[in-house]
Amino acid sequence: MGWTRRTGCGGRARWGCGGPDDANVTRRGHSGLVDEVWHGVEVRSRSFLPACLLAATALLAGCVSTTKDATPATSTAAAVSSESAITTSPAVHRTVVLDPGHNGGNAAHLAQINAPVPDGRGGTKACNTTGTSAASGYPEHEFTWDVTVRVRDLLAASGVRVILTRSDDTGVGPCVDERAALANQSGADAVVSIHADGNAGADAHGFHIAYADPPLNPVQAEAGTRLAIALRDAMVAGGAMPSTYVGSAGLNPRADLAGLNLAERPSALVECGNMRSAADAALIETAEGRARYAELITAGIRAFLG
Repeated sequence: MGWTRRTGCGGRARWGCGGPDDANVTRRGHSGLVDEVWHGVEVRSRSFLPACLLAATALLAGCVSTTKDATPATSTAAAVSSESAITTSPAVHRTVVLDPGHNGGNAAHLAQINAPVPDGRGGTKACNTTGTSAASGYPEHEFTWDVTVRVRDLLAASGVRVILTRSDDTGVGPCVDERAALANQSGADAVVSIHADGNAGADAHGFHIAYADPPLNPVQAEAGTRLAIALRDAMVAGGAMPSTYVGSAGLNPRADLAGLNLAERPSALVECGNMRSAADAALIETAEGRARYAELITAGIRAFLG
């Protein structure tokens, strides 16, 4: 079935259908599920799926923070991994790192997330940011978490081993350089950061895919660019509209995103839409819209994995 973007009802848009175990892990089972605790982070997975916790990465899309700081919190750098036990998918044995941008506790810990960290090009960048929000107040960190969980479930169902950079939407950080280092260590076949933009332009709407440019290593130059193109192509094929305000044809080469600069694994960042656009927000704020974003991102990842 095709996915088309239609405008109506005062300019609002809608989507329509057209045709390890280790000594640090403890487990306790209940209600057909297995709970695992790894270095203090609790994870729940299905009892018939092997699960482990690994460290991973996140990529940063810069946004401005204005909320007062509170008591420093520990960065939530542990990650969740899930695997499918039985599958015939060619993607089996592949690993994908998914990064839901920002985190729900960032706004209360500004001193922590504003601390400078390496940006990968000889400068510094803020550890993390709070993210943007829609006019209604719906926050980016909540949107990115929702979409990421949906993508995780879709990929895991086809045998992909999925690593998340955070286990919930209530933590702080982790810093972007920590996330990049952890993703590199994971040996992921693809690293995809999920975000939404906050551009105030009058007609600024649509998605774009960011990738490192100029590239700093062969992976960024080749596989990273291919991943970005695969994601862009899947979004367009599914009916999503490329950005009207940044980049070209849905692609946006960037030199200022630390997570992309530091990447040693194929990495790209998806800005699903512009939360300040009424049309895009109408999709971002609905379960139907978030489900469709997840489907298209998943399609792009699968196409890249082959």
